[in-house]
Amino acid sequence: MRTKITPFLLFNNEAEEAANFYVSVFNGKLLNVTRYPENGPMPSDMVLTATFEILGMTMTALNWGQEAKFLETISFAIEPDTQEEVDYYWSALIADRGQEGPCSWLKDKYGVSWQVTPEVLPRLMTDPDPRKSSAVMQAMMKMKKIIIKDIQDAYDNA
Repeated sequence: MRTKITPFLLFNNEAEEAANFYVSVFNGKLLNVTRYPENGPMPSDMVLTATFEILGMTMTALNWGQEAKFLETISFAIEPDTQEEVDYYWSALIADRGQEGPCSWLKDKYGVSWQVTPEVLPRLMTDPDPRKSSAVMQAMMKMKKIIIKDIQDAYDNA
């Protein structure tokens, strides 16, 4: 058995478009595009799968010819190091119909949920001093996109 997990994202017919979007946002690479076979359930010129790699993770987008709904019960979390990276990923992922959510969460234009959580946030939230960790949690609860300076200020002033 291969010890690898590959997430599959189901789309109506936007698999290749979505794969190219994620590749562009994360400076990844498109690995493979397959099409439905002749005499298959879909037209043979339609993309079946688009496999891509982002941030070291292989994912596959699959066209299944039906409306696909993504739920918040599954999300992809990224941990940028700097505010510039937070700003970049946040803006890129909510562009063109994406939606901001609370506390670092967002949905991209396809409805896929993401958490853009700078690495400093979980580190400060787990500080053994309950005043400091609570101050960080309270600051985060007021945010959509995380502002590292505000999180750090809450921690430092607790």
